[in-house]
Amino acid sequence: MPLEAFWKLSEIPCTFIKPHGIGDTMGFDKSTVSRAIDDVTNALIAKKDRFIKWPNHEEILKSKQNFFSRGGFPGVIGCIDGTHVRIQAPLEDEAVYVNRKGFHSINVQAICDHEGKFNNIDAQWPGSTHDIHVFRTSEVCTFLEENHRGVEDGYLIGDSGYACSRFLITPYLHPANLSEEALNTAHCRTRNAVERVFGWWKRRFHVLHSEIKMKPAKVCKIIGACAILHNIAISLKEEMDDEDEEDVNAAVHFAYR
Repeated sequence: MPLEAFWKLSEIPCTFIKPHGIGDTMGFDKSTVSRAIDDVTNALIAKKDRFIKWPNHEEILKSKQNFFSRGGFPGVIGCIDGTHVRIQAPLEDEAVYVNRKGFHSINVQAICDHEGKFNNIDAQWPGSTHDIHVFRTSEVCTFLEENHRGVEDGYLIGDSGYACSRFLITPYLHPANLSEEALNTAHCRTRNAVERVFGWWKRRFHVLHSEIKMKPAKVCKIIGACAILHNIAISLKEEMDDEDEEDVNAAVHFAYR
């Protein structure tokens, strides 16, 4: 029953998600469903490092090759971006959860590879937190600062909301010539992968689409669990139909700045 409850949670439009609503649908009482969701979420989070992990040397080479063939940008090992998951207004520190669009959210940072898997996810920050702060204080940033050796290790690419560094490449804000314009075009074409992943992820787990009526700490765990299940689904080659680009972008919050 626990896994069944969690999957049911992921499939129901989240404006209406409450344990008693799921219980009514499945024939279980609210407390049973709530415990089941907690049990499965905690079990998945305990295995996070097994399913969401930094690529090894062979995987880095594959990502470089695949990203280059798709977008024409060399040396890319992952695409980074942030997306917002809407939550109900929390009772404590309510104001810090209001993002620049005016709704309460968790700001989720993610890095994806060429297959659409998450190599890293950070889902712990209130919606008002800027992407650059999320990244600078993240474990993955510390890891890259301490371990990135240069070209052979490849680069992340992110939008102009991030600061350009030796391991994270951002586009030119004001391209001055054709070469810089060409780089921006290749950068945008390649970086689009992470936005498509956010779209697939939110379509696969409807709970991420709208307002989640849970406390922020629990929402963060739900987000992490859905990211783990997303990676498992890709490993199992579960098909995910492409939709029109407009549909994909509609599922993603803050795709472009």
